[in-house]
Amino acid sequence: MAAPRNARALARETLTREILDAARARLATDGPSALSLRAVARDVGMVSSAVYRYFPSRDALLTALLVECYDGLGAAVEDAEAAVARDDLEGRWLAACRALRSWCVARPGDFALLYGTPVPGYAAPRDTVEPATRVVRVLVRIAGDAWAAGRGPVPEPVGADDATVLVADARAYVAERGLVGPDAPTESVVRTLIAWTTLFGTVSFELFGHLERTVGDRASWFDAVALRVGADLGVVGRAADPGSGAP
Repeated sequence: MAAPRNARALARETLTREILDAARARLATDGPSALSLRAVARDVGMVSSAVYRYFPSRDALLTALLVECYDGLGAAVEDAEAAVARDDLEGRWLAACRALRSWCVARPGDFALLYGTPVPGYAAPRDTVEPATRVVRVLVRIAGDAWAAGRGPVPEPVGADDATVLVADARAYVAERGLVGPDAPTESVVRTLIAWTTLFGTVSFELFGHLERTVGDRASWFDAVALRVGADLGVVGRAADPGSGAP
């Protein structure tokens, strides 16, 4: 049983929450690069020196925001995917992809922090890696289940360079976490990374105005993209190839 929190601890939690909420609101209006502890302090009715007792620097505040936003996005995608039957690979894929877009479109300021222009002078520390990879871990898990069910990725393009070395770090990362089996093809990791970057790239184009006068129904367009990269990965609309040797 956790120790009861005293009034001081509760007050600190409350003020920390207010600071984070004010900072996220500033992300939507000012953008990540213009985030200022002084402006956030004004928004919560504190002097700037007091905010430093909660976040010793702008970078510390940015890191806390990154972790919180990555965790929020990851939880939304995980919950949506978990609500679909395990044998419904296409349903799981679409649920995860739609949750991804819905979360980002509803929070453009948070999206700009996570996937927009890097903040000059800021380097995210290692403790942001696990939250940052929650979404791609869901996508990898679905791709791994597709491979186990005999639905592998489309063949590697003729003449393409062997991508084994290129994705060695990514493959090691997902293998260490048991998201893919030892016999899963490297091409499955390659295609999942392609899908991940394509999905977030599509959301980025939508939120930053690059689809104006190009695409009408943005949600339907995103679904079309998700289905196509899912088919490329072998998760959507493809039965097992009898000659592939897949289990």
